[in-house]
Amino acid sequence: MNRLLTIKSKEDILPEYLQTPIGKLIEYHNLNQNFESYDKAKLLVGMCMDNRKHLNIPDNFAFIIRSGGANLRFSEFKVSYAISIGQIRHIVLIGHNHCGMVNIISRKKEFIKGLVEAVGWDEDKATSHFMHFAPLFEIGNEMDFILSETVRLRLRYPNIQIAPLFYLVEDNKLYFIDEK
Repeated sequence: MNRLLTIKSKEDILPEYLQTPIGKLIEYHNLNQNFESYDKAKLLVGMCMDNRKHLNIPDNFAFIIRSGGANLRFSEFKVSYAISIGQIRHIVLIGHNHCGMVNIISRKKEFIKGLVEAVGWDEDKATSHFMHFAPLFEIGNEMDFILSETVRLRLRYPNIQIAPLFYLVEDNKLYFIDEK
């Protein structure tokens, strides 16, 4: 966790993100700034589907794509839509600690059992499903994945400002991930 940059005041917001929707997100969420009114989204947030995370932001401020591990590899059309139609010029990727997309293989038995019991699949079908998709959604280390996904999206969308953030579930705060 020593790669996280704490944000406790406006002065802690990295200069490149001040006066941008990325800076506003942090002001709203971490610093409890009063909400402004928005007619249209200013930001695209890519974040994990984990139910322990909730952003403190005003209505209409952001498009949000929730996907396991904040993995947007299979959501690029949605990202492109937000940029082209929604006129988004700023994106944040928000990873978090204790992510279920890390070491998915360790939950293989639980996953298969859950599908057998809840859905009624036979064990072979559930196993095949797991083995097909688990490698696609495994993210490895949370911070490393967010940084690599940030780099990938910056290459894909070079004129869009993209910031890697991290959410600690223990304090419900956002942190910058040190990219150095």
